[in-house]
Amino acid sequence: MTTADLIWLNGEFVAWEDAKVHVLTHAMHYGTGVFEGIRAYETERGPAIFRHQEHLRRLEDSAKLYYMDLPFSRDVLREATHELIVRNGFKSCYIRPLVYRGHGPMGLNPLDNPVEAAIAVWEWGAYLGEEGKLNGVRARFSSYRRISPDSLIPHSKASGQYLNSVLAKIEATKAGYDEGILLDDKGHVCEGTGENVFVIKDGVIYTPPQSASILDGINRKSVIQIARDLGHEVVERDIARAELALSDEVFLTGTAAELTPLREIDDIEIGPPGPVTREVQGAFDDALHGRNPRYADWLDLVPVPSQA
Repeated sequence: MTTADLIWLNGEFVAWEDAKVHVLTHAMHYGTGVFEGIRAYETERGPAIFRHQEHLRRLEDSAKLYYMDLPFSRDVLREATHELIVRNGFKSCYIRPLVYRGHGPMGLNPLDNPVEAAIAVWEWGAYLGEEGKLNGVRARFSSYRRISPDSLIPHSKASGQYLNSVLAKIEATKAGYDEGILLDDKGHVCEGTGENVFVIKDGVIYTPPQSASILDGINRKSVIQIARDLGHEVVERDIARAELALSDEVFLTGTAAELTPLREIDDIEIGPPGPVTREVQGAFDDALHGRNPRYADWLDLVPVPSQA
C-alpha cells in the first residue's frame, strides 16, 4: 500500500501516521461505521472523482440506516476530499471516507457515542490485478451466504457487515482462487466479496436485483446505463447458481475492481473475456477517464491551483 502524506480527520488535515483513534472507539468493537470506496482518475482536464456526489449521498444513506447523522455536510466532505487530493499531490487515487461511532460509552447501545469522520486517499491499482482486468479472474462459490436483510441491512455499506465478505475472501484465497461469489439467503447469485455480478447469455445482460441482498453499486448502475446506451438489453432478475457456469460471459463491477471479467467459476471454464464484456469495459473505461463527453457529468473535477 502506497501511503499519502495527509489524512483528513474530523475537520483537520493530519499526518498519515498521526491519524489515530482511541482504542475504545465504538466502531472498533462493534463495527458501527459506514464507508465508501471512490476513485479519482487522471483526465485531460485534471484529476476527476467518479460519481462523487452519488457516493457521498450513499454514505449519508448508509449512516442514516444505522441511526447516524453525518457530522459534516456532504459539501464539506466533498471540498475536504478535493483539498486532500491536491495536498497529497495525486493525479489519480482511491478515496476512503469513513463515518463511525467514536469513543464514549461502551455497550451495544451506540446512541450516546459521538459520530466522527475521516477521509483517506492513496494510490491503488486494480483490486483484482491488471492481469485480471485484461484476461479475467478465477472464482469459486463461497460456502458463506450473503447477509440477509432479515439480519442486517445489505443496502448499507457498513463496516461490520464486511466480516461476511472477509470470510468469503479468505476462503477463496486459501483455496487458490482470485475471488469468491456469494449466494443470497434464497440460494440465488448475489455478488462477489466486493463486486456486483453481470451474466451474459445469448446477447442479453443479466444482473441480480436489489432484492437479492446486493449492495446497489454505483459502478453497477453506471455499467447498466452504459450497456443500455450501447444498445444492449439489461435485465435485473434472480440468477441461479448454475447460470454462471453456463453463461457466455461474466464480469464483475466495483469501485476497487472497476470492470473485471470472470473466466472461471468452481473450476468450470467460462472462457476469455467476450465481445460484450470488452465493449462495455472499453466504454466504461472511457467514462472513468473523461474520454466520452456523454458521461462528463459523472466526473467531479478537482480544482488544482495554477502553477503559474
